[in-house]
Amino acid sequence: MKFDSLILDVDGTIWNTTGIVAQAWNLAFDKYFPQVPHVTADILKGQFGKPMDVIADNLFPMLNKEDKAFLMESCCKMEQAALMENTKDIAYEGVIDTIKKLSKTIPVFIVSNCQSGYIEVVMEKNGIKEFITDFECFGNNGFSKDKNIRLIAERNQLKNPVYVGDTQGDFEACQKAEVPFIWAAYGFGHPDSNDYYAKIESFTELEDLL
Repeated sequence: MKFDSLILDVDGTIWNTTGIVAQAWNLAFDKYFPQVPHVTADILKGQFGKPMDVIADNLFPMLNKEDKAFLMESCCKMEQAALMENTKDIAYEGVIDTIKKLSKTIPVFIVSNCQSGYIEVVMEKNGIKEFITDFECFGNNGFSKDKNIRLIAERNQLKNPVYVGDTQGDFEACQKAEVPFIWAAYGFGHPDSNDYYAKIESFTELEDLL
């Protein structure tokens, strides 16, 4: 199948921030709502990829709607500060070089359920801003991932995009958007069905697939 574009998920596909984010979020919990249980990297792996309001419902069920929104916003601010300060390479092996190579022959996009400003951090910390044609996220418009995939496709006149992600949520979004799904099996999760276009154990395998 000939694709005219590549759309990427972020967490569990480009990099793994869960250790850094867990520490940042726990600081926010302790500062504002110490009754909220601490999270771990493994707990976050099970939540990342979901819309931010869903994550708040799952992790802060004891808080009211307003407090959930405030705490999630505080977590995101501390998270982004921690990621900007981080000096360790947390991208999966081969991802950055492969994005740079692929962008020479196929436009690369990012669609995530993350907060506004997060994708900008991803691009800056990994030095890939010039290689990403366009991006969109839940935090910018409140749209579900399938709607943002379609939005990116419409905005950039894409005829045959393919999406790379790692979770059941990514798989379902692609089904709704009617876009082929490549499962990044090295990431955080897995689809409940084998009805995906391809499975990769390493991001570098995309060079041969595309």
